[in-house]
Amino acid sequence: MAEAGDGTVGKALEVLDRVAAYGRPVRFTELLADSPYPKATLYRFLQTLTNQRMLAYDPDRQTYAPGMRLVRLAHAAWAQSSLAPIARPHLDRLSGMVGETVHLAQLDHGQVLYVDKRNARTPVQMFSQAGKVGPAYCTGVGKAMLAFLDAGALDAALAQQSWHGFTHKTVTTAEALRTRLAEIRARGFAFDDEEHEPGIICIAVPILSATGRVLGALSVTSTTDRTSLERLAQLTKPLQDTATAIARDAGDWAFPDTEARTPALRQGGL
Repeated sequence: MAEAGDGTVGKALEVLDRVAAYGRPVRFTELLADSPYPKATLYRFLQTLTNQRMLAYDPDRQTYAPGMRLVRLAHAAWAQSSLAPIARPHLDRLSGMVGETVHLAQLDHGQVLYVDKRNARTPVQMFSQAGKVGPAYCTGVGKAMLAFLDAGALDAALAQQSWHGFTHKTVTTAEALRTRLAEIRARGFAFDDEEHEPGIICIAVPILSATGRVLGALSVTSTTDRTSLERLAQLTKPLQDTATAIARDAGDWAFPDTEARTPALRQGGL
């Protein structure tokens, strides 16, 4: 739901999110069945978004889909606010070195946004894809980022988790996760031990600015059939070296303010 006080703009953006979440063109009746808004209100939001080219309407199929204006804005956001353009050559090198799936992620309102991905030499079917949003509390990249947030930002991020038990290994309370995050911060890297998807494991490291701000996270992901956490742990150094190189290239790039900023940064420092 839109935050209280966001008004019409917040509600319209929530409708836009709902259309995009389907991953395919969607009919009005489908949106209405899942909408908190009355029929007339939902239709008005859809009309406005269509008029502004944020949505595209197909009159033959009577469906809505993300519009070309939104595509243009998405490309601008990817280029200006995402680590992906800077990280691309580093991901290519790391992927060629390890031969496993490599993920690049950033935090988005307490959740993991996958901004880039390199498939393994033998690809594995898994949830993560560039542009998808996943949980932070039970993914390697998510925990790697959460572990290095300041106390206030961490509290805010944990309040936004669903705590759904995806597997029997998923940590489903903030208290238990805080213990794990302290361990991750101490050793400098995180694991996903089949906590989000059965059979999927990974090692992840944070990408930190020179001041310690969380810019994102990097992971190498594989399967329990192919390898083990112990063997993935052997990739810690190339992962950390790659994260350091990405952070160095990011330099003084002006990222949007996020919950990943430290208190000093919120006061205007870089």
